[in-house]
Amino acid sequence: MLFPLFEYLDQTLDIPGTGVFQFISFRAGMAIIFSLIITMISGRRIISFLQKKQVGETVRNLGLDGQMKKQGTPTMGGIIIIAAIVIPTLLFARLNNIYIILMLISTVWLGGIGFIDDYIKVFKKDKKGLHGKFKIMGQIGLGVIVGATLFFHEGVVIREKPTLPLELVSPSEILEMEGLIVMDTPFPTESVKSTKTTIPFVKDNEFDYADLLRFLGEGYKRWAFLIFIPIVILIITAVSNGTNITDGLDGLATGTSGIIGATLGVLAYVSGNIFFADYLNIMYIPHTGELVIFIAAFVGACVGFLWYNSYPAQVFMGDTGSLSLGGIIAVFAIVIRKELLIPILCGIFLIESLSVIIQVSWFKFTRKRFGQGRRVFRMAPLHHHYQMLGYHEAKIVQRFLIVGIMLAVFSVITLKLR
Repeated sequence: MLFPLFEYLDQTLDIPGTGVFQFISFRAGMAIIFSLIITMISGRRIISFLQKKQVGETVRNLGLDGQMKKQGTPTMGGIIIIAAIVIPTLLFARLNNIYIILMLISTVWLGGIGFIDDYIKVFKKDKKGLHGKFKIMGQIGLGVIVGATLFFHEGVVIREKPTLPLELVSPSEILEMEGLIVMDTPFPTESVKSTKTTIPFVKDNEFDYADLLRFLGEGYKRWAFLIFIPIVILIITAVSNGTNITDGLDGLATGTSGIIGATLGVLAYVSGNIFFADYLNIMYIPHTGELVIFIAAFVGACVGFLWYNSYPAQVFMGDTGSLSLGGIIAVFAIVIRKELLIPILCGIFLIESLSVIIQVSWFKFTRKRFGQGRRVFRMAPLHHHYQMLGYHEAKIVQRFLIVGIMLAVFSVITLKLR
């Protein structure tokens, strides 16, 4: 909302200092600051409101240390996170950018699904919450919207090595993410619609999902949406549910998401600048630099929410927060064509989800085979396994976050490690 105003003040009225708004680094910094202010100032008021409405967590006694102390802690705090993401983005981002629009839709969409789930649990006193099939339907719906938009929208393009015919693009567009104006020699590049993505650890590391349909013969690429959209749905569903499973200890999902968000910001920055993309030999995606503002607000929201969510938590994010955080991470990674990095970058979410799958699958198999179910872990998800081993909740969270930082650094290194 503020970008057109400051652009008018700078270019029409020529007011000194207003040109700083052209710089993405400045707007990203402001997004972080506003996001922190929103979470820390409004957080206390929202928590008090939730306490008055008795919107408290109902805890099932699983025999974990300190578990019952969480009984009655306000939940649905994901509202704070969503507000701290959406408001700074609306203020500082270019709202005509298709990627920003997609991220805002994803945030509100999955946040709404999570809110309905929390509402049923808290106000309707139904511990099961929203039926699983409706959650999946909501995630599939978002996947269809995101996948179809990325496939069909004319503004979603990539630029590969120049080939004929060439499109002349001025350096002012190339350097748009920092508002630099250079008007000498134009750069020859070609914008193309593509379903290509990046494969880590592979030289010339681009893979086209459309190639999976080569067997259809000539013109197979026009049917690529038949494979691309289901892949988008799978990724969004897996990551959002993985985040939801990880949200079991104070500050764990919030801290992990913040680390992942900061890493995605770096990847978006280099992918949206042709010089960094050329130097790193990675795919250049025009106009994704604007996503740095969104992800800056995302990181600010996670860090600010930790003020109240760190041990001992004063508020829980609930599904309102966890589903939206996971969906944001998934959609963002898909948009910047780095979704195949998710198993590494989101390794904490992955191992937490796998621990549940392994536990349930092995229990069912052994019960059918031996008449009595057996367990691989003392309790799943994995963080509860370590609780059962006697580790303090805060120590588990800190160690998981350290692992998350290591995975984040390794994800950035993959840009050159191939």
